[in-house]
Amino acid sequence: MQLKIMPKKKCLSAGRVPLILFLCQMISALEVPLDHGEKAKLLEDLVQPPTITQQSPKDYIIDPRENIVIQCEAKGKPPPSFSWTRNGTHFDIDKDPLVTMKPGSGTLIINIMSEGKAETYEGVYQCTARNERGAAISNNIVVRPSRSPLWTKEKLEPITLQNGQPLVLPCRPPIGLPPAIIFWMDNSFQRLPQSERVSQGLNGDLYFSNVLPEDTREDYICYARFNHTQTIQQKQPISLKVISVDELNDTIAANLSDTEFYGAKSSKERPPTFLTPEGNASRKEELRGNVLSLECIAEGLPTPLIYWIKEDGTLPANRTFYRNFQKTLQIIQVSEADSGNYQCIAKNTLGIIRHTISVTVKAAPYWIMAPRNLVLSPGEDGTLICRANGNPKPRISWLTNGVPTEIAPDDPSRRIDGDTIIFSNVQERSSAVYQCNASNEYGYLLANAFVNVLAELPRILTPANTLYQVIANRPAFLDCAFFGSPLPTIEWFKGAKGSALHEDIYVIHENGTLEIPVAQKDNSGTYTCVARNKLGVAKNEVHLEIKDPTRILKQPEYAVVQRGGRVSFECKVKHDHTLIATVTWLKDNGELPNDERFTVDKDHLVVTDVRDSDGGIYTCVANTTLDEVSASAVLSVVAPTPTPAPIYDVPSPPFDLELTDQLDKSVQLSWTPGDDNNSPITKFIIEYEDAMHEAGLWHHQAEVSGTQTTAQLKLSPYVNYSFRVMAENSIGRSLPSEASEQYQTKAAEPDKNPTAVEGLGSEPDNLVITWKPLNGFESNGPGLQYKVSWRQKDGDDEWTSVVVANVSKYIVSGTPTFVPYLIKVQALNVMGFAPEPAVVTGHSGEDLPMVAPGNVRVNVVNSTLAEVHWDPVPLKSIRGRLQGYRIYYWKAQSASQRNRRHLEKKILTFQGSKTHGMLPGLEPFSHYALNVRVVNGKGEGPASPDRAFSTPEGVPSAPSSLKIVNPTLDSLTLEWDPPSRPNGILTEYTLKYQPINSTHELGPLIDLKIPANKTRWTLKNLNFSTRYKFYFYAQTSVGPGSQITEEGVTTVDEGKMAGILPPDVGAGKVQAVNPRISNLTAAAAETSANISWKYEGPEHVNFYVEYGVAGSKEEWRKEIVNGSRSFFGLKGLMPGTAYKVRVGAEGHSGFVSSEAVFETGPAMASRQVDIATQGWFIGLMCAVALLILILLIVCFIRRNKGGKYPVKEKEDAHADPEIQPMKEDDGTFGEYSDAEDHKPLKKGSRTPSDRTVKKEDSDDSLVDYGEGVNGQFNEDGSFIGQYSAFAILNHKQVGYLTTLDEKLGHLQLSAEVLWNSGSSLLPVHRS
Repeated sequence: MQLKIMPKKKCLSAGRVPLILFLCQMISALEVPLDHGEKAKLLEDLVQPPTITQQSPKDYIIDPRENIVIQCEAKGKPPPSFSWTRNGTHFDIDKDPLVTMKPGSGTLIINIMSEGKAETYEGVYQCTARNERGAAISNNIVVRPSRSPLWTKEKLEPITLQNGQPLVLPCRPPIGLPPAIIFWMDNSFQRLPQSERVSQGLNGDLYFSNVLPEDTREDYICYARFNHTQTIQQKQPISLKVISVDELNDTIAANLSDTEFYGAKSSKERPPTFLTPEGNASRKEELRGNVLSLECIAEGLPTPLIYWIKEDGTLPANRTFYRNFQKTLQIIQVSEADSGNYQCIAKNTLGIIRHTISVTVKAAPYWIMAPRNLVLSPGEDGTLICRANGNPKPRISWLTNGVPTEIAPDDPSRRIDGDTIIFSNVQERSSAVYQCNASNEYGYLLANAFVNVLAELPRILTPANTLYQVIANRPAFLDCAFFGSPLPTIEWFKGAKGSALHEDIYVIHENGTLEIPVAQKDNSGTYTCVARNKLGVAKNEVHLEIKDPTRILKQPEYAVVQRGGRVSFECKVKHDHTLIATVTWLKDNGELPNDERFTVDKDHLVVTDVRDSDGGIYTCVANTTLDEVSASAVLSVVAPTPTPAPIYDVPSPPFDLELTDQLDKSVQLSWTPGDDNNSPITKFIIEYEDAMHEAGLWHHQAEVSGTQTTAQLKLSPYVNYSFRVMAENSIGRSLPSEASEQYQTKAAEPDKNPTAVEGLGSEPDNLVITWKPLNGFESNGPGLQYKVSWRQKDGDDEWTSVVVANVSKYIVSGTPTFVPYLIKVQALNVMGFAPEPAVVTGHSGEDLPMVAPGNVRVNVVNSTLAEVHWDPVPLKSIRGRLQGYRIYYWKAQSASQRNRRHLEKKILTFQGSKTHGMLPGLEPFSHYALNVRVVNGKGEGPASPDRAFSTPEGVPSAPSSLKIVNPTLDSLTLEWDPPSRPNGILTEYTLKYQPINSTHELGPLIDLKIPANKTRWTLKNLNFSTRYKFYFYAQTSVGPGSQITEEGVTTVDEGKMAGILPPDVGAGKVQAVNPRISNLTAAAAETSANISWKYEGPEHVNFYVEYGVAGSKEEWRKEIVNGSRSFFGLKGLMPGTAYKVRVGAEGHSGFVSSEAVFETGPAMASRQVDIATQGWFIGLMCAVALLILILLIVCFIRRNKGGKYPVKEKEDAHADPEIQPMKEDDGTFGEYSDAEDHKPLKKGSRTPSDRTVKKEDSDDSLVDYGEGVNGQFNEDGSFIGQYSAFAILNHKQVGYLTTLDEKLGHLQLSAEVLWNSGSSLLPVHRS
């Protein structure tokens, strides 16, 4: 039988009683699609009454700064025309130049930006869309311009309030349209902080439960934001000052009257009272669907907390929210069931209060069933139902084409029964648009629904040949949207032959859809939908494909991981091969964190460095375009086990190796990883064994990342494979897994040929062909052999071939010498030949060359270089591959000694076909011989006749050594060894020398010629204690050779200098190749030291001296040595102090001597020159004695006269016990220092005969005689000088002598000038 949809009922498959109750109903009409889709296009030719598709909102608030646009869009067939009413009367837009209607629609555009005011167009507008089938009307659109008025000006007095008192700062914003949004800010536009103590009420006021001193400020400002016009209005700032009780009393007494004070209450703690709402009870009314907002704000000290309850009920869990620190209760989508009594409770430590709010929920009309469009055929019946509800109950009224039905033209097919219009036996004139109006005091609903009477053939709106794809075992729905009037019946057929569908398997819905409740593979195919009515028939074919469901073969499993560890979730998915599947991972039903620790590959989610926040539910979602499956697992993160410490080791071997998808040249290997032993696995190494060819040997096959557990492996033919897997982590590589099962691939012809094919002759008459054979793995099958082929390259011979096995070489005999051959080697087995091999070129064997190069010529370029030329050997006589020419040359005889010596031959090879070459490195003044030979791959040919040549004289090398020996005051002796390579006959030596002064400047250069037979020379009449620099070289007739330099110093005249030259200065030696500084010595005085050293190395080196106090951590002090001298004088040292010193060379990193330590002498007179026997000294002492005698006589005379000299007065006034014995015992004349010092001159000391000063006397110094400063030393830092018993001075009688010879750097002389008048000098010497 066939399944049909009848006009009055729908047939269903048996056994589906619940579905029958749901779907079996009377069909009263057919609705015309009004959208713009494909179905609507198929009905474009149908006549339809108008339908309103878009209109402005009922309460339409406009921006007065912009043009007014009142929308009204409608569609119908034919297209409707539009008209408007304003405030209930016709609105003639043609009479108002500012009003235009948008073409093709009813939308009004009122141009108020050019002129006019928005207030002029306030009112209630309604749009009508009309065509020949009826008229549809819009809602009443109330147009009002938005308003954002300013605050009224008011004078706000500053508020002074006692700490702890409540306060309400009023906002009272201006009334705008729509209402403003209120917020409080300061002058800096920063929102004022709010809390349980301070908060803003729903009316915009700012409430303080109690004030605190930090609430004091002068800029409490209430702002009103009007969003529609995007403007913000500001209230005048309010000033608040919170003071303590003491401050309050002072303020009242000084400035305020009792009436001026705001809230003069005690600041003691108090129970709560409500600031808003007032009293114990209040009422609240709200409309259904709105947000119910209830507010309670209380004051008290401490700050009260607010709680909410509903009497005789509970607050709706999903719709209840608390705002403003629980001071506001909000219930969204409020309904009549939310009516009742709500209690807010305010509580602090001193009490509790309650306020009851009685809530009544009213309702504007809302739809229960809105009327729907009807399409009827002539003679049919139908109904329009309009059902609405509200509180109070709405009143239902009907209009026809915008006119109340009571006054509309009468229609005998229409009957109104309250909320229903009943149509019977309609005719085409019954077409119209009906409006249902449901209204009560809180609003209204208006709905348009047309009745369209048509007589139309059946039409199927579903596109032809639509393809439906459905997952197996799920319902399949095949659409057959249809239209026709009268309503067509629907039949479904399957297959091209039109086999009928059975009612026990299929369900046909009233909209024509065919349902297959459980689709199977055999349900795939072509289905035909047939629509029939009395006017005709329509057919349409659709196609159904049943796909395999997506399945998760391996689901993620519950995991417990230690913090910082690694976890891997596996999700292996199988799906229909014709669909594309995507796998997505979720965490707690959200996206994975954007963190590089989370990595996703084909089948795994890996999380490394696990953290506590990573715990949760991980879901694997696999979806295609048709279905979606998911599986979840929980990850629990635990703290690392403190003990025992984790053992890090190489991974355990993988296991459970399995081979799948076995093909001729590929296979898939899968495995299960072993324990990673606390170090994540970074990769897996796969090896294979060829049991057929190399049993027991394992070879590398592939590597995959540590997150993979499968690998697709490429295979070669004719191999008996076994596989094993090793895991690797940061510790190392695991042991191999157990071998997998064996898998032998089929044999095939070789796919490659031998490599490294070469053809080289080992003898002059053969050709040896070699190649690298294929291994068993590469043979691809049994019976591996090689086809070896060859022929002469330049001949016309055919290829000669031979097939060999188990070898990698074949020798072709009887070949001509060194002939090119073309060679190829091809692999084959029982299955066939490998691809055609590449052809290589080889040569038969070589033989030794037969001919020597001819016409050998030698051109001597200079004493060390010669150029050789020869004629090339004919190519045929080479009998091989030319490699070059080889020159043998040797030194035959020395021209200066004439004794023949056989020297070792030297060889130079010139590559290729060169016919000339240079012989470098020859010795001057020597006899040489040479010959030339040609060279090929076999060896050398015969030698050419010997060719002799000689090199001319050259310049000699430097003398082998130069020494300075036996230095005296005015002479130096030089000794030297002749040059090791004279390179000719020496004619003479040249010696040049010049002195070096103490500033390292060079003096005039003196040139001296010395006969060639000398090896020693003495220079006389030199300056004493002077450094000289010597330049010495030998000469031949060609010219001078390389020079050797040295420095030397004449000895010191001890009668003129007390200094000592540094040891070894001037010892002439050949300088060492590796520079070094040695023999570092220091000769120290009290405040100075002479540093000397020995230097071996390159010339022209600039030295520096570094020194510092031994044992201290201070930085080294550095002095630069002028020139390249090897001594230096340090000055300004501290007496009796140990110093460290070292010497380095500028610009030579690391070139520093070892350290030396020396100690300066104590502050005493140094060793003096013996002047007791000098004549001038004896005369000087006599003059001093005579002077002292005269002074004594003068003093004696004055004393006898009773006068006192100043010294005596001072002596009497300062009875210093140290002075008295000096005067009595020593008999010397005592003199005191001047009044500035008030220090007596201490006892003088005599210099002993051994020219030393005893230690106990050394404390006596001139330090006590300075002029109030510490400057008691010479420029070089040495002590000024000693004083003797013959000269007792005050500090005004001391002068200085400059050093006698600063250039030497060793001897420093100082003298002290004695005598008040300066007419006589008493020099005192010190070294």
